[in-house]
Amino acid sequence: MKFWETKTLEQMTAAEWESLCDHCGKCCLHKLEDEDTGEIAFTSVVCDLIDLDTCRCTRYSERCTLVPDCLDLKQHDFTEYRWMPKTCAYRLLADGEPLPEWHPLVSGSAESVREAGVSITSYAIKESQVVDLKDHIIEWLQP
Repeated sequence: MKFWETKTLEQMTAAEWESLCDHCGKCCLHKLEDEDTGEIAFTSVVCDLIDLDTCRCTRYSERCTLVPDCLDLKQHDFTEYRWMPKTCAYRLLADGEPLPEWHPLVSGSAESVREAGVSITSYAIKESQVVDLKDHIIEWLQP
């Protein structure tokens, strides 16, 4: 059995935890919350620190200092992951769901995320190029 099938998120080593990230980039998209309903709307606008070719943070170790709204997921209660995309490994595992077949840990290929259409590389816009987030709200068809 694979570590993600036998361990809880809390039991994982730092290396195991980091390997769960599929580098889709969705968690780095700006989100808007409806104050009345609590509903989260994702936008196609991404943090300026993201490399849009790799969907990796260019300043990962400093991200929470450089971007005050950036969250270190390891520091939060896993039940708070409702705002994470439904495809996120952390959310899936917190909900007791398996990793999808396109996840790099399952497929063995980092390219499987892009090939499955899960990556933000084809549509994301850097925040420095955007005036109003509301003009960039998106909806995903979840695989």
